[in-house]
Amino acid sequence: MTDQRFDPSAADGRWQRAWDEADSFRADSGSTKPKSYVLEMFPYPSGRIHIGHVRNYTMGDVFARYKKLTGHEVLHPMGWDAFGMPAENAAMEKGVHPGGWTRANIEHMKAQLKRLGFALDWSRELATCDPEYYGHEQALFLKLYEAGLVYRKESEVNWDPVDMTVLANEQVIDGRGWRSGAEVERRKLAQWFLRITDFAQGLLEGLGDLADWPDKVRLMQENWIGKSQGLRATFKLYGGDERGIDVFTTRPDTLYGASFVAIAADHPLARALAEDAPGLAAFIADCKKGGTTAAEIETQEKKGFDTGLSVAHPLDPEWHLPVYVANFVLMDYGTGAIFGCPAHDQRDLDFARNYDLPVHRVVADGDADYIVFEGDEAYTGPGRIVNSHWMNGMSVDEAKAAVIAKAEHDGWGQGETQWRLRDWGVSRQRYWGTPIPFIHCPSCGIVAVPEEQLPVVLPEDVDFTVPGNPLERHPTWKHVACPKCHQAAVRETDTLDTFTNSSWYFLRFASQPADKPFDRDEVAKWMPVQQYIGGIEHAILHLLYARFWTRALRHIGMIDFAEPFASLFTQGMVTHETYQLGDGSWLSPDEVRKDGEDYVHIESGAPVTPGRVVKMSKSKKNVVDPDTIVDRYGADAVRWFMLSDSPPERDLPWSEAGIEGCWRFVQRLWRLFGEHDENASGEDKAVARKLHQTIDAVGGDIEALAFNKAVARIYELTNAIEKAAPSASRSEAICTLVQLVAPMMPHLAEEAWAAMGQQGLVAQSDWPQVDPALLVEDEVTIAVQVKGKLRDTLTVAKGLPQDELQALALASDKVQRSLDGAEVRKVIVVPDRLVNIVA
Repeated sequence: MTDQRFDPSAADGRWQRAWDEADSFRADSGSTKPKSYVLEMFPYPSGRIHIGHVRNYTMGDVFARYKKLTGHEVLHPMGWDAFGMPAENAAMEKGVHPGGWTRANIEHMKAQLKRLGFALDWSRELATCDPEYYGHEQALFLKLYEAGLVYRKESEVNWDPVDMTVLANEQVIDGRGWRSGAEVERRKLAQWFLRITDFAQGLLEGLGDLADWPDKVRLMQENWIGKSQGLRATFKLYGGDERGIDVFTTRPDTLYGASFVAIAADHPLARALAEDAPGLAAFIADCKKGGTTAAEIETQEKKGFDTGLSVAHPLDPEWHLPVYVANFVLMDYGTGAIFGCPAHDQRDLDFARNYDLPVHRVVADGDADYIVFEGDEAYTGPGRIVNSHWMNGMSVDEAKAAVIAKAEHDGWGQGETQWRLRDWGVSRQRYWGTPIPFIHCPSCGIVAVPEEQLPVVLPEDVDFTVPGNPLERHPTWKHVACPKCHQAAVRETDTLDTFTNSSWYFLRFASQPADKPFDRDEVAKWMPVQQYIGGIEHAILHLLYARFWTRALRHIGMIDFAEPFASLFTQGMVTHETYQLGDGSWLSPDEVRKDGEDYVHIESGAPVTPGRVVKMSKSKKNVVDPDTIVDRYGADAVRWFMLSDSPPERDLPWSEAGIEGCWRFVQRLWRLFGEHDENASGEDKAVARKLHQTIDAVGGDIEALAFNKAVARIYELTNAIEKAAPSASRSEAICTLVQLVAPMMPHLAEEAWAAMGQQGLVAQSDWPQVDPALLVEDEVTIAVQVKGKLRDTLTVAKGLPQDELQALALASDKVQRSLDGAEVRKVIVVPDRLVNIVA
């Protein structure tokens, strides 16, 4: 066994085939074992897996394999989040069909995942672009429609002019489309919506039950849901007009600091005024060029149009405030109107400085209570109310309550709860997505597609030579008979946001009947997912939507639980140094070599500038091809590297030296496994104790997803075994070490397990049992000091009487040499720790 090195090129494939033949990882819903559902966020089939995928799936795989070894029936599936714009972009750029491009990518990525030996139940594989999947999604969507949770209305949306589709607020990054990078515009379109706001309170309260979710993710969702207690107040228009402008504010305590009222460009009053004001109409048109997200509004220049109108301040009718149409006020937030208190809101302050409006302090931080507010940074912290007449001296919270009480008493306002969360617009004007199952009839209006006609399947013959949605201009697909009156009608040509596909896929993994989306009883056996793993970038989009869908399906009686993921782990990124030529172009690591302290371009010899270590990305070309690394080092070295050194929640810097070190450890273990001798005799209590302490600790570390700690303990045990003399205890430790590394290095473990003559597959064995007696140390190391200085150490039985400890210490040759004949005046003994001799 030790005559040659471990050869992963032969072993990896051999054991992967053995697992497949034995159906090692197929989940059995009928098993009486305790069930464990382990899931990593499924990938988009872009064509190649990247190192980030490898880290994510390795973590989940180690956990899943460990749960199986500890007697659980494990569901660990894999599928493909296969709809979306990249496939359509490929169709336009390469002249291929999105379906063919996607399915070819799936096959390639599946082969890559299999090379890494992941313990996946491939019998449950699904792709969201298959009619077998999205047909059931259409059925669920219609059930939500029947329950009143789906509706259609005209709405202002974020429009990506390059991808030619609507984007959710979360898909707009710094004012640009998250995929195309194009500047987002505002448009009004008829859109389909899901009533996520009906579940806002439950989604917020449910965060308190997710103790095994990262605090950061829970806080991000809490902020996104954004429950606000405030005041809805009416500011009456001045000049005999009885109409008023309704404003919602979370800061009624700052009313005496108001200097203007601003309404959204889409506010009914703004639209009415624009009919006779060309300048205002042009300003409104300009406002529509920006996105609708909070982030976009925060960063854009605060612009306004003075309508010439004014309103009476509700606390002082003689005080008039100008009315502006402003680009940072949105109709979909609050009432579409605000009052501006510049001293205590940054957007209001930026606006006021642009238009020379008053800025009055009404909240004092410390002794700063002068009314004129200086500077360009609003004060939004706590304090006492100043310059506010009858409210002076109150705290912020006291003033809020007092103003709301006065507004309700005097009849110009009322306390109200508002939510930052908005209903989820799911319409997308593109081909490669789930067709929305409705028909538009001139006579009957909107009609749901009958269940027996599902799935509504995408047509194959589509044209991508013209921008926009191919379904809209398809010559036949959209033309159908109305299910009610049988007259000519047209299909809905919008498709669903791809986040709907990932909002319920975990249910379909758990149960896959042909005639319905899932079986309620079957799903209940597995759900909620015990351990979910994925990137923190999905904290708002996917994770919030999945929580909503789960609650919505419970609401209509399809399931009995509210939360889909019991425990969530967000892994860190894999990072790599970046490289650039003098012209600014990026180079991949395999295009660069190090020449002394410098870097040069291999092809041209030109100098290369190394950059920061950042997340691997195609745009910066600082990516490492997993196939190349597996070819060179084997799957187990790659897996071991992904688990080593960095805590799994932190970023992991990729290094050639690191993977080389992991490869060397694979070979070191292989040599050690070759020293297993089933005929060895003799007991080594120290080795046995170290082994059982490691079994216990590694199991706990894997349960806690502290993989780097488990790796460190295996290194320690390996060192201890290597140093120990041959014995039956040592041989047992070597054999057990094979099982301990099996979740992490499964191919090496199987090869060693077979070479040792063990029965069956190590993947189907049992996790080693811990002997509790060996977890307790029965020996301790005693420090022996002379005149306060360490002179010797003694290894003795734990709990040794003080007189015996003293005698052993005084008998030490090192102590006697240190005393050099001096009289011992006193001996201080600290049991199990210290003997201090005073001479």
